[in-house]
Amino acid sequence: MSVSRRELLRWQFDLTWSLFEVHLDQLEPGDFLWEPANCCWTMRRGDDGAWVPDWADTEPAPIPVPTIGWVTWHIGWWWSVTIDHARGRTPRDRTEVEWPGAGQQTIDWLRGLAADWLAVLDRLTDAELDATAPFPWQNDPEMTVAHMAGWVNAELMKNVTEIGQLRLLRAAS
Repeated sequence: MSVSRRELLRWQFDLTWSLFEVHLDQLEPGDFLWEPANCCWTMRRGDDGAWVPDWADTEPAPIPVPTIGWVTWHIGWWWSVTIDHARGRTPRDRTEVEWPGAGQQTIDWLRGLAADWLAVLDRLTDAELDATAPFPWQNDPEMTVAHMAGWVNAELMKNVTEIGQLRLLRAAS
């Protein structure tokens, strides 16, 4: 049986998302900002009341352990920008991606991004999959939209694993 690249990418995404749903269904508001270590990146309220992620332009040493809140913001950031690129829109800056906060509103936001991504993925033709990817490789002609879609699945799988591990650690602590 032959499977198209788009069908394979969709299957891979659906598998990863189904694993994420196991954790999304179990997340409680207190899970999002639980700090698993002293050296930690999280979300903090700014002077204007908006949530602001801890951030450094250069990777710090040691690398901070992220909270679930920070990881969910991170997913929202890279996924929003990827969808912007895929739809031909001007991509948002990192500082323009607003985290909804600890709880159901973030889960709903992530599910909305998943629906937006599937709308992009499901319409891709073979010719579009072969086009040079606008993100995240800064238009490297060797990297295609198919590579970008594969990267989305891999990045999501990594972030789902981080969230799952953090949730389980908090539950066991």
